[in-house]
Amino acid sequence: MSSGRFVALVILGLAIIAGWSSLFTVDQRELALKLRFGEVVRSEFEPGLQLKWPVVENVLKFPRRILTISDRPERIFTAENEALQVDFFVKWRIVDPVRFYTSTGGVPMIANDRLSEIIKNAVVTQFGKRTVKQAISVGRAELMRDMLDTAAPTAADLGVELIDFRIKQVEFMDDVRNSVYLQMEAERARIAAERRAEGRADAEKTRAEADKQRTVILANAYRDGQKIRGEGDALAAARYAGAYNRDPEFYAFYRSINAYKKSMGKPGDLLVLDPNNEFFRYLNQSSGNR
Repeated sequence: MSSGRFVALVILGLAIIAGWSSLFTVDQRELALKLRFGEVVRSEFEPGLQLKWPVVENVLKFPRRILTISDRPERIFTAENEALQVDFFVKWRIVDPVRFYTSTGGVPMIANDRLSEIIKNAVVTQFGKRTVKQAISVGRAELMRDMLDTAAPTAADLGVELIDFRIKQVEFMDDVRNSVYLQMEAERARIAAERRAEGRADAEKTRAEADKQRTVILANAYRDGQKIRGEGDALAAARYAGAYNRDPEFYAFYRSINAYKKSMGKPGDLLVLDPNNEFFRYLNQSSGNR
């Protein structure tokens, strides 16, 4: 092979390499920066095939998608100086690749470390303003919103946006968990005792009211019964008086018959009287032939 032909092949190969090195692609899931000797010369790229100067320019790519930071649970102190173990995660994404590059050098590990510190500071700050009760149950949504508001401005200096801040779990530390659970158990026992006492008091009140109503009802019934009985006796007496006035002899005979029934109506009754007593007047006057 002649030297001219060899030189031409070398030049062609170098041209192909240079052309290939001057091309790069940007995926729709990526953000890209074009750097010239470490200085950003362009940051806005549409997805597709792009050009750059070989050797003097290089390209850095960052993910456009939402990322997650989920560190190990942190030991946090509340306003009551109670230690809690807080497990959380944060959703974030890069919105300003130029600021992200200049603040972190474009190194993902450095970015994660700095974001983790920002987030931990927000967690410590917001938990330190609240009691255990507020942190655990009462203001969970407000707590997460305040932590996001606290961390977001500092995170924006890194060129990132914090999208969501979530607390997965809040637990007492092992050295205080048992004592806290005992306190909670004692508090629940006290509340249960109060509720039972209130229930017994209500039951006694209801029972006393029922007894009172029963006494009033019985008294009213007895009064009404005595009134009806009196009216009945008065009516009976009037009827008896009327019957006596119309036929005194028949009335006396009727009363004697009733007296015989009441005095000798039961088996084994024994009545000791003089046969000539007035009590047997109508019996003595009766005849066996009638």
